[in-house]
Amino acid sequence: MRLAEQLDSKRFLLTGVTGFIGEALLQRLLVDLPGATALALVRPKPGQSGEDRLRAVLRKPIFRAAGDVDDLVATRVQALEGDLADVPELPSDIDVVVHCAGDVSFDPLIQDAFTTNVLGTRSLVERTLEASERGHGAVHYVHVSTAYVGGRRRGAVPERAVDHQVDWRTETDAGLRLAARIEEDSRLEAQLKAFLSAAERDHGRAGPLSVAAGAEERRVKWVAERQVAAGKERARTLGWTDCYTFTKAMGERLVEEIAAPVVPTTILRPSIVESAVQHPHPGWIEGFKMAEPIILAYGRGELTEFPAAPDSVIDVVPIDHVVNAILKASATPPPLSQPAYYHVSSGSRNPLTFRDVYEFIREYFTEHPFDSSPAVMPTWDFPGGRAVERKVRAGELLTSAGDRLLALAPRSERVREASRKLDQARRQIDFGRRYMDLYKAYTEAELRFVDDNTLALHRALDPADVELFGFDTSVVDWRHYWLESHCPSVTTQMRKYEEIRRRRTLTEASGPRELKPVAEGAAPVLAVFDLAGTLLPGTVVDSYLALRLSALDAPARVAEFGRIVRHLPGWIAAERRDRGSFLRSLFRGYAGVDLDRLEAYVDDVHAPRFLEQVSSDALRRIQAHRDAGHRTILMTGDVRQVTRPLEGLFDEVVCTELDEERDLGGHRRANGFLTSPPLVGEARAAWLRRYAEVEGADLAASYAYADSHVDVPLLKTVGNPTAVSPDVPLFRLARASRWPVADWAASSPARRLRVPQLVLAGTD
Repeated sequence: MRLAEQLDSKRFLLTGVTGFIGEALLQRLLVDLPGATALALVRPKPGQSGEDRLRAVLRKPIFRAAGDVDDLVATRVQALEGDLADVPELPSDIDVVVHCAGDVSFDPLIQDAFTTNVLGTRSLVERTLEASERGHGAVHYVHVSTAYVGGRRRGAVPERAVDHQVDWRTETDAGLRLAARIEEDSRLEAQLKAFLSAAERDHGRAGPLSVAAGAEERRVKWVAERQVAAGKERARTLGWTDCYTFTKAMGERLVEEIAAPVVPTTILRPSIVESAVQHPHPGWIEGFKMAEPIILAYGRGELTEFPAAPDSVIDVVPIDHVVNAILKASATPPPLSQPAYYHVSSGSRNPLTFRDVYEFIREYFTEHPFDSSPAVMPTWDFPGGRAVERKVRAGELLTSAGDRLLALAPRSERVREASRKLDQARRQIDFGRRYMDLYKAYTEAELRFVDDNTLALHRALDPADVELFGFDTSVVDWRHYWLESHCPSVTTQMRKYEEIRRRRTLTEASGPRELKPVAEGAAPVLAVFDLAGTLLPGTVVDSYLALRLSALDAPARVAEFGRIVRHLPGWIAAERRDRGSFLRSLFRGYAGVDLDRLEAYVDDVHAPRFLEQVSSDALRRIQAHRDAGHRTILMTGDVRQVTRPLEGLFDEVVCTELDEERDLGGHRRANGFLTSPPLVGEARAAWLRRYAEVEGADLAASYAYADSHVDVPLLKTVGNPTAVSPDVPLFRLARASRWPVADWAASSPARRLRVPQLVLAGTD
């Protein structure tokens, strides 16, 4: 019989239709098997029902040949809203259940792997057995597993149950308890102190909420890393490659014990599933699989070696061969208690080695390079895993040393360029580390998946179905597949990304975004500017020296400058912990200063010199905001006296106010204290949110300009942040967040502390 006749009027229950295999399977059912219908188990998401998600799948281009989405949902496919964690009751008219869903990550969290691959499978099997009892006949249960489920063995792998004595119930319970214990350990006092200490080093200047967020981010990362490591080590101690293959094996054993004695059961094991040979069209693929990151990294020149044996087989199978095998297996139910096993693979009869793949992708990129490809593509010598490990480890040590040096370097375009190159090098090294850790066991595996059952199943196809539904991988021309289909398909998206990255680089070079005038009647738009390091080079220490020393004679100037130098190391350390405390300590030096005289000095003497230092680009940007009808705000931790020359440019000046007293002569004198805490870090963001609320301003349309990682909370408050002459942490965040980067305050590598000429001036 033709396959369409065998599956005519059959109703399928499919899991994983939003994933790679499940989507391809649903497409073939709807396009090429007009008599079949499907019920898709789809997990709802916040704001999106299961049917909404199914409709989103059906709107993809590969489903156009199936017909109108509304018609399909009305007649051919419906959504069953639910989750593998709690599968709802299945209809009694189901004929075939195909379980494609699962955690397919090679390094999953241990609880995710067991919850999905074992407990989710049990939930589905139990519902299948219930539906079979109520229905018109036994439901055929088809379980999609992986060819690597056999673990770390060598040689021929037969199409039968994996030989092991591991109890899936015991291991599932133990794995979930281990995950819970790691979570509990992350909340112990000593561990929390370590997270908090590390977060304070990085975010202490921004404020306590930033520190708290950083500490929790570290805790979550710590839990994930340890759960991944624990799952992997448990798998290895039992003979499996990783937690993924281990839990898939546990899921298979569950199916063999619970499903096979009651309903016809098929276990189908694809190897490495990659893009289509023919259906729905050559090269079709969804997302990145095992080979794609390696291909793209090689094409960018970032993968100079690979820890694989050149003659090891990389067992690749096209997605349409996997789907065709599932469909034919679905039409061929085995007897009860005799589950059928099928390896959908290529290595046994059409082997493809790592050296073959390397030569194909090298040839492809030599002819079709990326814009970022090197002039000469890397040559792989296949030196072995140990040699690659030494190279990766050396790179990790060098990038760590580079990070420490950048932390000490003054801000400049040269330093930012160095950080950009260091980040690029780190990405390459991290990529090498990740894929070496993930794939080493697979790249060095010496496995041959026997596929006699699969070949017999293929030969059972009606001859008229072979072209449309065939899955004999021996007919695949690997050279044509890689050079003419797979590589062009997987690099298409990368070429689009390169164009986006090119535009992003132009955005970085061109500085802030174009301004939009405020429409009549619209909410106010704010433009917030930091001062020191943003509008002009230098720090608050520079301005303090310039103003404070103006009131002293020459000997007193030298003495005060000496005091600053002595305290500077301690102030720098304090500033890294708490910028507010640092400013309080620094401004204590204003005690006793005649404020009237100080302000007269600023207006008459200091202002011209001060304005000369303000970036002309910054002044033009401020004026552009004013011309656009935006409300301009100067926000600084410095004292108001410093801001006097700029007050005419801004609608609001938010700064530090010196507390004052009047002496017997009626003169205003600073007493060394402040009228309120300095506005720094998170306090700036809080002030801006409150100001916008009171004034009815539109923060999403507003702008902010700052130079320091301390001001990240402020920059994140508005919809249009710009990093100006940023320090390295802010520069990295700006690039990751695609924020514009401008260079106003430091047209040359300016020192962060400049000694005012007042210190060197003689007495009058």
